Amino acid sequence: MSNPDPISVFRTEAAELLEQIESGLLDLTRSLDDRDQIDAVFRGLHTLKGSGAMFGFEALAAFTHHCETAFDRVRKGDVPATHELVSAVLSAQDHMRALLETPNGDHDAMSASLLDNLHRAVNGAGSPAPAASLAATSAPAVETAVGMREWRIRFSLPANAMANGTNPLGLLDEMRDLGECRIIADTTDVPDLATLEPRDIHLAWDVSLKTEKPRSDIEDVFIFVMDDMALDITEITAEHPAALPVATAPAATMPKAVVVSEREAPAIQAANDSKQAKSAENVRVPAERLDEMMDRVGELVIAQSRLTQLAGAAADLGLRSVSEEIERLSGELRDTMMVLRMMPVASLFSRFRRLVHDLSRETGKEIELITEGESTEVDKTVIDRLADPLVHLVRNSIDHGLEKPEERIAAGKDPKGKVILSAHQTGGEVIITIKDDGRGINRDRVRAKAESSGLIQPGQTLSDPELLQLIFQPGFSTAQAVTNLSGRGVGMDVVKKTVEALRGAIDIVSKPGDGSEVSLRIPLTLAIIDGLLVRVGGGCYVIPLSAVEECLELSLEDDLRSRGRSFISLRDSLVPFLRLRELFRTGTQPDQHQKVVVISTGSERVGLVVDQIIGDHQTVIKSMSKLHHDVATFSGATILGDGSVALILDVTHLVAAGQHQEAQMRAAG
Repeated sequence: MSNPDPISVFRTEAAELLEQIESGLLDLTRSLDDRDQIDAVFRGLHTLKGSGAMFGFEALAAFTHHCETAFDRVRKGDVPATHELVSAVLSAQDHMRALLETPNGDHDAMSASLLDNLHRAVNGAGSPAPAASLAATSAPAVETAVGMREWRIRFSLPANAMANGTNPLGLLDEMRDLGECRIIADTTDVPDLATLEPRDIHLAWDVSLKTEKPRSDIEDVFIFVMDDMALDITEITAEHPAALPVATAPAATMPKAVVVSEREAPAIQAANDSKQAKSAENVRVPAERLDEMMDRVGELVIAQSRLTQLAGAAADLGLRSVSEEIERLSGELRDTMMVLRMMPVASLFSRFRRLVHDLSRETGKEIELITEGESTEVDKTVIDRLADPLVHLVRNSIDHGLEKPEERIAAGKDPKGKVILSAHQTGGEVIITIKDDGRGINRDRVRAKAESSGLIQPGQTLSDPELLQLIFQPGFSTAQAVTNLSGRGVGMDVVKKTVEALRGAIDIVSKPGDGSEVSLRIPLTLAIIDGLLVRVGGGCYVIPLSAVEECLELSLEDDLRSRGRSFISLRDSLVPFLRLRELFRTGTQPDQHQKVVVISTGSERVGLVVDQIIGDHQTVIKSMSKLHHDVATFSGATILGDGSVALILDVTHLVAAGQHQEAQMRAAG
């Protein structure tokens, strides 16, 4: 196996750093004097600059240096953190992504413009031109070396520093690189052996350093642990010498200060490295390798299904035992593989903090983004495909739903509008909801637009859900003017197509004056599902088990009695049902004892009449061919143990198709 490309690894890690920087900047907008966030952003910029220079991304390192310098001035109290500065660095952070992706591109004009904005945010509108002031901007933050100086540094780390990935020997090595260095370890706080916790740090260090480097270079050694450690840096002058403590204890007592020699350091380094190796719990794996492994697991499930069928038909008990063991192992491997592909929706929701921040500035609306259920996990492929639909829905809520502050005040609302992103799991589905507290959907305007577009007949009777679903039609928009956000009639139809391609569904609820709520019901995974295998006529079909509520028997007499109304009584409630034999036009006679599979489609329950229920089935989903992409009744296909193909029912579209067919039959009758 070839080693990973260092540049690719750097790009991946730099992208994560940029996300951390963006998250820190957005957190900073809520509290501009938050020292922790200021330090976190500075550390991220500092690391990105240093790593970029190390891997040859000179333009990225040079540009990032100016942002780092600006935040260094904020960190040291020279200038205050302002919303203008945060916005300038956010814009600069977007440019850093471009410098990362295309380091050899022509970025000079954009770099100059962004640095101009950054300069004005730091120094004010009346300050010198950026080209002349970059050095001035850096001057307060960067000291210049003035000959050889001697420093005394005393520091101690938190007890759990090594468990969090900090190696104290690495810090000592960095100080050795700065100049002539003498290090003494203080063992005053080391407990007795009986109470010693070997994974904790109990030492402190006194360091005498002679260097030409400025104080800021010494501080940079500790930049990533400075928040939690105790650090004292003192310059030793000729008039006020400050000698390091010397161990003068008698031989009878153990000295409390020991010098760490360079000969001993490698052994200590190896011990610390082994501890850190044990604590390394995360491994970075390319997504395509997970997809490839998922395909192999799917093929294994199909082969296991074939083996189970062969073992069931054989009289060999040994074969049956092996088959059951293989079935158990393949099931566990499938479940493990599913967990590996799962990601929390927090990785999806976090993308919208920046979007809401930018749209708030662009529209002049005060917007608060609230996220709930971020720990809910969904298949990685689902998260990737949902990114664009959610962007459209959030932009639509902000542009169409939320009012201007003055309108909200006049309506008795809080001037700050709210957009709530939430997720929760229900059975085999995850429901992602986008809710706002804006003006809601204007039904009259939707109906007028639908009638003028020919989507419905004038005066046609529609239920409220049917009317609201019209906004997902291609080219549909009620916006009175085209803006940068919406109004062209594209976006919402893309949302619907993408969600339906994921075998999901969309529910929408809106109250005039109280806002709107759009719910996306998406399956947890797109690879392998648990299904209920049924027979209709001579063909086999799979119903997703997550949609199945219960199974009933429908006798021939009940079937004949229900002709014309297609309802069954289930615990004092009427449940409509569809005869799949008629819907699929099998041309076969019904079995004497038909079965009804009651499924749930959102808030409704519908029965599906089948000839036989074969049993549960681990279903490996295979996509339909391009020739069948218009067949919405089926979401895919699977291969059974005997090599035959079974179609997977898309219950939402199936119910809609059945209702449409029955409506046509009633109209014709």
